Amino acid sequence: MTYPRVEINLSLIRENANYIVDLCKRFGIEVMGITKGVCAIDPVVRTIIEGGVKKLGDSRIKNIKNMKGYGIDLPIYLIRIPMPSEVDEVVNWADGSFNSEIEVIDLLSKRAVSYGKLHKVILMVDVGDLREGVMPEDVLKVVGQILEMPGIEFEGIGTNVGCYGGVLPTIENTSILVEIAKDIEKRYGIEVKTISGGNTATLKLVENGELPTRVNQLRVGEAILLGADSTNFRKVPGTFQDTVILKTQIIEVKIKPSKPIGEIGRDAFGNIPFFEDKGPMKRAIAALGKQDCRIEGLIPLDDSIKVLGASSDHLILDVTDSREEIKVGSVVDFKMTYGAMLGLMTSPYVEKVTV
Repeated sequence: MTYPRVEINLSLIRENANYIVDLCKRFGIEVMGITKGVCAIDPVVRTIIEGGVKKLGDSRIKNIKNMKGYGIDLPIYLIRIPMPSEVDEVVNWADGSFNSEIEVIDLLSKRAVSYGKLHKVILMVDVGDLREGVMPEDVLKVVGQILEMPGIEFEGIGTNVGCYGGVLPTIENTSILVEIAKDIEKRYGIEVKTISGGNTATLKLVENGELPTRVNQLRVGEAILLGADSTNFRKVPGTFQDTVILKTQIIEVKIKPSKPIGEIGRDAFGNIPFFEDKGPMKRAIAALGKQDCRIEGLIPLDDSIKVLGASSDHLILDVTDSREEIKVGSVVDFKMTYGAMLGLMTSPYVEKVTV
């Protein structure tokens, strides 16, 4: 068996997808399944679809190309605003995209016309998280420009919260989208088909019955893949969390001091580390490092094991109080946050297995 490895439980992810889809369906909300967290690997994508998801989104055009290559025939959207250098591939491979720059939408229009295609656009609106999006007061003008572009279908508007600024979704900031949609419809006499009201973090409003009624789409990845909601720092009720497990192998076990000996400078990443002197401890090293993932997001399944830190290639563990004997060759398992999963799935040095 090869280590480090990530084991992905397909049946639990299917259950999570089914639960989220059913929850949202009761409120007339479409779930766009976000696949970037697992680099859109085929078995997981098909499992999400089996769970009832009928539309997919990813932030990387390479992942979208791969999904189309697998034979996935659902609508797939690019959820990161396109780079000018990739508009050709975006029009060729994505059924639609989320956008905030009129110059890029114009490029998409020209490519769509040249290929005889109709590319769907959802215009992102910034309601406070300060990531991507047109400011609310500029939306009507931008929509008017989009409506004049051939080869482009204006599908609707969307927003994002939680991912950059940590802003929580609320009735107030999601209601901004609904009011803007009404203004668009009044000004231009069209129907705003899609109001994409956020991501996993917005599920809490759905659960509490607080999401404005016209919001009819959420983009959900973390809740389906991990049963978690990082922005609200919670487990999503009704979902499983032991869906993705990291297995690492121990390459050294020694009794050593808890504090390094000598003058402390900067570590390999330019930081000045701090160590508390706890006396001698039993320390183990796993063959995994910061090159592979966000170490801070690893959670040992055995809570008597503590993560001390890591270099680029070595994960340092305190196994002094481990309930099981840890020795060279032992396998230590971890759950993980969404950020840690992103790194692990991207790393070519970590094996990915579906079970």
